[in-house]
Amino acid sequence: MSELMVALVQASEKAANIARSCRQEEALFSLLIEEKKSGNRKISADFKTLADVLVQEVIKHDIGKRFPGLENNIFGEETNEFMNGLGERIQVMLCEREEDTARLLSKVLDGNMQAAEALASAAHQDIIIPDLHTGSINIPINNLGVWVDPIDSTFQYIKGISNSVPQDSIYSRGLQCVTVLIGAYDLRTGEPVMGVINQPFALMDDSKRWRGKFFWGISAGPLSMNSLSSSTEPPSRGEAPRPTDPSLEVQPASRLSAVLSTREAKRVKALFQDCCGGGVYYASGAGYKALCVILGLVDVYVFTQDSTYKWDSCGPHALLRSLGGGMADLKECLRRRQAGRPEEKPELLYHLPTDEASGPERWANRAGLVAYRSKADLEAVLQLLTRIEL
Repeated sequence: MSELMVALVQASEKAANIARSCRQEEALFSLLIEEKKSGNRKISADFKTLADVLVQEVIKHDIGKRFPGLENNIFGEETNEFMNGLGERIQVMLCEREEDTARLLSKVLDGNMQAAEALASAAHQDIIIPDLHTGSINIPINNLGVWVDPIDSTFQYIKGISNSVPQDSIYSRGLQCVTVLIGAYDLRTGEPVMGVINQPFALMDDSKRWRGKFFWGISAGPLSMNSLSSSTEPPSRGEAPRPTDPSLEVQPASRLSAVLSTREAKRVKALFQDCCGGGVYYASGAGYKALCVILGLVDVYVFTQDSTYKWDSCGPHALLRSLGGGMADLKECLRRRQAGRPEEKPELLYHLPTDEASGPERWANRAGLVAYRSKADLEAVLQLLTRIEL
């Protein structure tokens, strides 16, 4: 449904506006830096969480208003309940009137009405986006669920580094690594079908104000389309363009480029450094690392740990699928190779929790992941990782 794709993009743009407002509006920015000035203040911790929660609730409200009932199938990391300094339990939501939203938010912010009004203004702003040119898309709304990560890479968001210098167009840290992630998936199969990655702090203009970018993709059955030009190719780094046809011969690991987390296991870092030479990069934020693959800055994003979640991967996964790639369930792929079924490369799914876990861990990508644009590159990663025990 093309209207839903537009709604997801609009919701991501409003979320990006809220994220930027928190850094650019003085009343809000003062709360972001309060912890640095005066220690572990409760209002500082509350505000950091409030920015996440408000974005999530705005997305629920805006999408639910256009598609009644869908808001019941929108999920994310945050709950919307707060306890303020007076011990009052407050449920954050977007009210119909801006002034009502401001009054509600002021209760969480211990009466700071100036900050609450600035935040409410951003939450109620009308968003207009250009035509996405998706044409007619027939995806029944009642078959869909939505995963939301309102502010991915929260640490980089709070730290607020604005002068980070990229290496080969890849930022290892800084506000450029912050993303808003929204992904729609099929409730029956768990497959991702629509995704948006919004980069609120993509570039700074001449007036020192941040401007953002958004990217979207649809992959539903035979239908695949996205906001990226079909001519987008990975940078050659002085070499011939890499083939993306999955039927082509797997390239040697020495030609593979990868982005990893600084939290990746030491043996995995060492393996990629030894085998891939200078083609290994490190970056913050699961969404941003996946975006590096989507934009062709690297071939793969590999993470062997269990600390990404469905809300981190669903949106980027849909975008990768629209480009002919995907996001593989890493350790399950390796298990099937060991069982003599290397042709089976299962993807991450989004509809079933892990039964033996509790809380947010029920939705962790517990077996790690590989984000890729070419199946040949996925195969190269799997061959490489068989050399060590994960």
